[in-house]
Formats: sequence, structure tokens, C-alpha cells
Amino acid sequence: MPGAGLSVKSVLAGVLALLVATLLSGCERTSPQSALQLTDITGAEFGRGFSLTDHNGRARTLADFRGKVVAVFFGFTHCPDVCPTTLAELAQVMRELGPDAKKVQVLFITVDPERDTPEVLRQYVPSFDPSFLGLYGDTDAIARTAKDFKVFYQKQALPGGGYSVDHSAGMYIYDREGRLRLYASYGRGAAALLHDIRILLGAS
Repeated sequence: MPGAGLSVKSVLAGVLALLVATLLSGCERTSPQSALQLTDITGAEFGRGFSLTDHNGRARTLADFRGKVVAVFFGFTHCPDVCPTTLAELAQVMRELGPDAKKVQVLFITVDPERDTPEVLRQYVPSFDPSFLGLYGDTDAIARTAKDFKVFYQKQALPGGGYSVDHSAGMYIYDREGRLRLYASYGRGAAALLHDIRILLGAS
């Protein structure tokens, strides 16, 4: 019965193919890359680095933090909501990480160098977590850095005098090799940040 033999072989081949597909899909579900909750921007051609000064007066570049997962956020200390909310979420992430928190560095780059002096940054940024660093530079340095990171910011006059600063509210996260890996839009929350930072820590 040649026809029956061919039918059995076809069934067996189909079962084998199904088993292989199931195994592969199982691998995909459990692979760190597919489990990421934030936006994967691995290979992006921007945000390659910076040359600024931290709130302790030390010149800094991205290479200084090689070996750590680095979260970079642009903001300003007079920000009423987005900036303190984001820094508070990152502080929560650090607490949840426990001992692994020492493998993570949060960098807050000011877009308001006129008011965010080293003294102001030194009081504001570490108040969320002692390990957090505020970075600043002159007007040109901040403009260059923001452009390289595709970050928008612009002064807005306030009705009663003074000004605020409109700015992009997302966060960039680098792996321990210094590669830009993730973009976190504002409002993703501490749980998503914690989840993906743990993946980057475990993948290093």
C-alpha cells in the first residue's frame, strides 16, 4: 500500500514540524529580548555619548560608567511634575534592585543650565537616591548633547514672570557594555523599568 506509507510519513513529518515550532516558540517567549517591555532601540545611531560635568565638578563621559546599566534622563530642577515623578520611579527601581542597584547609574542631564547650577543639582538630584548624578554644561554643551540624543527643549515664559522649560520626557537606557538599548516613554512606570533593567543586568 504505497499510498498508506506516504500518508504515515506525511503525518509523522507534520507532527515533527509541529514539535519543532512549539519548541522554537517556547524559546522566543522566554528569551530576554522578546520579554522586554520598553521600546527596544538597539543599534540606534544617536545618543552615542556626552561630555559634561557632574554635580561634584567632575568631567564625565558615558564611558565612565562602563560595566553598569545607565539610565539617562533630561530635565530641570524647577520641573513641577514629569522630572520628579521620573526620578521617584527610578529611586523605587533602585530600592527594588537591592544589592544589584550598585550596577545601575542614573544620570539627570539638565536642560536649564541657567538655573541648574552644580549646587542646585547637588541638592536636588541625590535627594531621590544618593547614587544619582546630575550633569550640566554651558548652553552650547547642553544644546549639542540634547541634539545628539534627539531631545527637544524650549523655554516658555510664565504669566507671573520667570519661565518653565518644555522638554522631551523620555529616558534612554544603556547596557553594561555602553550600548544604547531601550527607550522608556514617560509614564511607563517603575515596574516596566525594573523589569527591563533586570533583563539587561542578567544579560551582561
